[in-house]
Amino acid sequence: MGKLAKGVLGFLRREVVLSAAIVLAAASAFLVPPDAQYFSYIDWDTLALLFGLMAVMQGFQKAGLFVFLGSRLLRRAATVRGMLFVLVFLPFVCSMVITNDVSLITFVPFGITVLRMAGKEKLLVPMAVLQTAAANLGSMLTPMGNPQNLYLYTRSAMGFGEFCWLMLPYTAVSALCLAALVWCRKREPVSGAPAAAPAPSLRSLLPAAAGFLLCLLALFDLLPAIGVAAVAAVFLLAFDRPLLARVDYSLLATFAAFFIFTGNLGRLESFRDFLFSILEGRVEGVAVLASQVISNVPAALLLSGFTQDWPALIVGCNLGGLGTLIASMASLISYKQVGREYPGERRRYFFWFTLCNIGLLAVLLGTAALL
Repeated sequence: MGKLAKGVLGFLRREVVLSAAIVLAAASAFLVPPDAQYFSYIDWDTLALLFGLMAVMQGFQKAGLFVFLGSRLLRRAATVRGMLFVLVFLPFVCSMVITNDVSLITFVPFGITVLRMAGKEKLLVPMAVLQTAAANLGSMLTPMGNPQNLYLYTRSAMGFGEFCWLMLPYTAVSALCLAALVWCRKREPVSGAPAAAPAPSLRSLLPAAAGFLLCLLALFDLLPAIGVAAVAAVFLLAFDRPLLARVDYSLLATFAAFFIFTGNLGRLESFRDFLFSILEGRVEGVAVLASQVISNVPAALLLSGFTQDWPALIVGCNLGGLGTLIASMASLISYKQVGREYPGERRRYFFWFTLCNIGLLAVLLGTAALL
């Protein structure tokens, strides 16, 4: 086998999701030839925010913030069960304010650091699976919890309280499910943590903290996201090129490829006619199913042009974030981080992720049927 073929196979093994996204985008391009509209498919603000946040989290990690916080956590958590409870519910609660993407970018590396320090790396897969589910489930509650909520909240003209009240039962059931899954862990003591880890210096934290503040301002539309990303790129290019190189560009490419794929689907008249025919009276179910294939953010963008049943669409797109790995594109963040740090755990992670998500989706669909 030639070097080129080996290189291609190696890339396909390392970047399974990116490869699938590229294939789907390329296949859709045969149906909708490339033109100027392709640029409008891509949510540039989302990509800019992802870039900025990934760079910021790399900066915090380099400064030693995660090691410091991990040592503090381990000194307070007496059992593995208590440690996992904190690690899982941090993204669950924080995703209600800083979105599921930001929560996973922040807390999955933090969780990996904590497990290493505790000598509990065997819990990597269950921890990352539960953190991912927690971020997607906690983000359901508020309009700013995830991109599709913000979009549908604006389109539906619902009040903030009305939106939260709609999603509250599902969020409450989700919290109970996550707590039960954590409770299943054995009550074994935490060991292996150092007596203390040095606090990072203010000088090392300031650039990352300033970048994080800028990203949050962009998240709440107080600053242009593309401008913030440009500032971060220029700063790192001038002062820390190794950190700039550690940003996960393949994840950004995966998002871009999925945007192209779903954008092309929306331009196919036969596909649009099909959606009109199946949506009536089945908005929630169709949103869940569509999310499994094209993810819930594009599903919300696509289906919102064919229905005015906003509550059903909001519930469907939020529940649709569970299930397959691409049902919520935020889930790709965890998959990529686990795969980068522990390549041998990819298959195991994918299996338990799918099993956990299908189970949670079944519970929440049952809840929807009762409401």
